[in-house]
Amino acid sequence: MAGGELGRGLCVVSGASRGLGRSVARAVAARLAPGSALLLVARSAAALGRLEGELAAAWGPALRLRALPADLATDAGLAAALHAARDLWPADAAPPDGGPPRRLLLLINNAATLGDISKAFVDFTSPAEVNSYLNLNVTSALCLTSSILKAFPAEPGLCRVVVNISSLCALKPFKTWALYCTGKAARDMMFQVLAAEEPDVRVLNYAPGPLDTDMQELARTKSGDPEMREQFLLMKQTGQLLDCDVSSQKLLTLLLEDTFESGAHIDFFDA
Repeated sequence: MAGGELGRGLCVVSGASRGLGRSVARAVAARLAPGSALLLVARSAAALGRLEGELAAAWGPALRLRALPADLATDAGLAAALHAARDLWPADAAPPDGGPPRRLLLLINNAATLGDISKAFVDFTSPAEVNSYLNLNVTSALCLTSSILKAFPAEPGLCRVVVNISSLCALKPFKTWALYCTGKAARDMMFQVLAAEEPDVRVLNYAPGPLDTDMQELARTKSGDPEMREQFLLMKQTGQLLDCDVSSQKLLTLLLEDTFESGAHIDFFDA
């Protein structure tokens, strides 16, 4: 994927309605070759519709767009996403040199929630609450990724790339963030296993850094640990939070350079 363009193909972005997901979708749209398709998935229909309108106005017929309101933690939502991906998949087009078609399948697993960050570890006594969180934040990412890869198996000229939006929380414990840290750590390992099993798939765990988003506002107001709240508040007050567009461009640079070890965890500040 070196050379400044992602190429022609299909990109699927989950959690695309706001924050980093919205920013990544806009950044990817600008780097896909004409004739490509972009599938935007999230639970918020209104926000997705606004993003679809913005991208359609910017790129017109050069980019096929689909905004899909869906809950990927459900069988129906997963089936809808898979159907839309198959429907959007571009037809073969031979490159100018007459060689085999070279196409891109890019899946960006961004959808995630914080969970109840007001609770300490010992307060999570309900299996239903924990299972619901893991279903949305871990199971759905696994099932979406496996379904997409099965639907678009390896073939000559096809570059398959899977991105997991990770976090420092995958590596470091944060007080009262038991669910979020657990989910992020599980996803990192899950995608490392994918990289080990499928060497033809390029896999990246990308930690985007502390972003100035609604999630960060929850972090500094709802965290059960007072030191955590103070830490996030200080980051906001001293301008340490990153703009989503800055982090999105770093991710695009990593994908375009394509030099990372498949399955690696790369933080914004390390890239």
